[in-house]
Amino acid sequence: MTLSSRQLINTALLAFLALLPFFTDWVGDSFYTGLVARILILAIAALSLNLLIGYGGMVSFGHAAFVGVGAYVVGIGTFHAFEDGVDWMMNGYIQLAFALLVSAVVALTIGAISLRTRGVYFIMITMAFSQMLYFSAVGVETYGADDGLSIYSRSDMLGLIDLNDEKSLYYLIFVSLLLVLFLMHRLIGSAFGNVIRGSKSNEARMRAIGFSPYKYRLTAFVIAGTIAGYAGFLMANLNDFVSPDMMHWTRSGDLIIMILLGGMASLFGPLYGALAFLMLEELLSSIPLTIGGLHVGEYWQLIFGPLLILVVLYARNGVDSFLPGARKGS
Repeated sequence: MTLSSRQLINTALLAFLALLPFFTDWVGDSFYTGLVARILILAIAALSLNLLIGYGGMVSFGHAAFVGVGAYVVGIGTFHAFEDGVDWMMNGYIQLAFALLVSAVVALTIGAISLRTRGVYFIMITMAFSQMLYFSAVGVETYGADDGLSIYSRSDMLGLIDLNDEKSLYYLIFVSLLLVLFLMHRLIGSAFGNVIRGSKSNEARMRAIGFSPYKYRLTAFVIAGTIAGYAGFLMANLNDFVSPDMMHWTRSGDLIIMILLGGMASLFGPLYGALAFLMLEELLSSIPLTIGGLHVGEYWQLIFGPLLILVVLYARNGVDSFLPGARKGS
């Protein structure tokens, strides 16, 4: 089987990500391993949101809430294990199961209501639910309120995976990304994916041929929310910290920007977008330039904003537009 130029580029990127920890060990600088691990987690969350926005036309400004829910399951479990001696709450598999279950239930609840609306109303109601969860977390003093909650020990995977080892955690995240990419590839290429895409382009026609767009969209919403909850599980273990800020609607905005930068309705687009977003943030925030007593790096968004506008105007499908075999008009 001959790989296309696009597939070769994607494969080369994955190979680079697979070998990164060995390279950072060789140069003696593990900073970029942690940075790229964070990028990969955000790419997983962006991939799940791309299922809604890119393929389903459902622009959700509340997707980060599911990331926060998954993260708080880890944080709360660890808190009670240390404070109350409830040892089973440190079990990583129990934490993971609850993170997926709670994220799925929350997604089902929010989706069942939100998907009865369209357009700007859908955007606003998903944002409203996200802010409800955000302020709920802010108001719970037991779990740190707006100061957040420190995680004193990472999830105990019973010796199968040592999450306290940075390299082991990185490869868990990397393998998770591969599995999510595979899942998305299978979903989009299935009959289910065809209905989701068809509902985006012509909902009335899908109804006419016997499909119920609402049920398919709700299923996609729950799948996306559950995957985002898993990203939250990983993020909590990476950062050793959770806070309400993870659920804020602006974090959902960051995920949408990653999709725009990488390319909507593109399998690898969210990964490229997450890489571009975090690398630009790191680069722009470290600019050693002071103007009028102000450090330019502290206001990196002022530089990033115009760059994003240029991408939207001249590269309609982000990084994906520059890859071989890009869709015409992108």
